[in-house]
Amino acid sequence: MGDQSCVKIINEWDIVAARQLGRNLAKELGFGTVDQARITTAISELARNIYLYAGQGQICIEKLFDNGKAGLKLIAMDSGPGIKDIRQVMQDGFSTSGGLGAGLPGVKRLMDEFDIKTSIGDGTEIQAVKWLR
Repeated sequence: MGDQSCVKIINEWDIVAARQLGRNLAKELGFGTVDQARITTAISELARNIYLYAGQGQICIEKLFDNGKAGLKLIAMDSGPGIKDIRQVMQDGFSTSGGLGAGLPGVKRLMDEFDIKTSIGDGTEIQAVKWLR
């Protein structure tokens, strides 16, 4: 378990703060600018989802070290309504907000690992990992 840094997501400024944190940690780990952009985009999507659908939650970012590999893990947690149909939200082009974001399929594409746990009425936890090439 690495160091975890968390940002509470309550308003739009928190989305910016979470992005900034992710970019800084990605830079520290040695991610190039392209991967930094991928990571910050993923954080944006996850944070925006919390803001739009759950009202509030948090984004935690953790540095991972595994057998000489380094990576960054994003954890998005909320205690919102949960996701009724994961298959549906994982379809490209599906958006309930009408936003231009790539949504969860975009996050999955941007990152190397993606896992989603949700329960109706209890909230959602999404974990996504990007490994340093």
